[in-house]
Amino acid sequence: MAFIDEVKVFVKAGNGGNGVVRWRHLKNNDMGGPSGGDGGAGGNVFARALRNVHLLSRYRTKKNYFAEKGGDGKKNSFHGADGENLELLLPIGSIITNLDTGKKVYLSKEGEIVLLLQGGKGGRGNEFFKSSVNTTPKKCTLGTAGQEANFFIEVELIADIGFIGLPNAGKTSLLNEFTRAYAKVGDYPFTTLEPNLGECFGYIISDIPGLIKGASEGKGLGHKFLRHIRRVKILAHLISLENEDLIKAYNIIRSEIEKYDSELLKKKEIVVLTKTDIIENKAQLKKIIAKMKKYFKTVKAVSLYDNKSIKTLQEFILKQIK
Repeated sequence: MAFIDEVKVFVKAGNGGNGVVRWRHLKNNDMGGPSGGDGGAGGNVFARALRNVHLLSRYRTKKNYFAEKGGDGKKNSFHGADGENLELLLPIGSIITNLDTGKKVYLSKEGEIVLLLQGGKGGRGNEFFKSSVNTTPKKCTLGTAGQEANFFIEVELIADIGFIGLPNAGKTSLLNEFTRAYAKVGDYPFTTLEPNLGECFGYIISDIPGLIKGASEGKGLGHKFLRHIRRVKILAHLISLENEDLIKAYNIIRSEIEKYDSELLKKKEIVVLTKTDIIENKAQLKKIIAKMKKYFKTVKAVSLYDNKSIKTLQEFILKQIK
């Protein structure tokens, strides 16, 4: 399932309610003094982190969000009700940037709640201004405006394992086999335009859209998707046997990752040779695997036409995650 990984929204906290001028009317004293109540506080705006990577999709079409305004004061010294707070429900891994101030907020833990905007304060009713020298104040104040801002929200994908590799390496196909994600697959590069996600025995697997040489400089799908690798625990580097030079194909991806963030090269990595069915000679396939093992600590091979190889790889990957 493809997911939305960035949105822009306008958000406003609630304005404070207004204070009012009111008078207390008693049976024997029609002007019993001031009784205008204060206005209620405007609702605040919070962000709450949840374990649901598809939450940003709810902000795809609706772009403006408002917390509730505080209620105005009332007679008989009753204060206005506080406005209801607004919660933006966002995936764990969200980075919230206030475009007006440049301030960034990171949501890294499930259930984490962060205040984004403060609601306005309620105004004062005329009862507040009563004193020994002013027993009949006619003054009240308006509530203050709630804070507002434009936000850019992006998600750095958090997954247990991420499939990386050149376009058409078989990442999405393997994800579908592991998780029944039913993601779109095509015979042409860049079929996957957004990261796909699937769940396998409670673990999250993602395929990162195909990278090409120059991705860190914006070529192909650009470096937009390189950031998702940052929050993946283990990388499965898929290399199709359709490539004439397997090491070169591997190095292209590693080079782009290094240019983007060299720290990502320290992540645990599994090299997976895909589309092994194109090698009909089994002895030749064994030689290819043996050669690759000279360069890499962990090398696995898989074919979508071989259920045994799929199951073996799935069990191995799950063991690595655990």
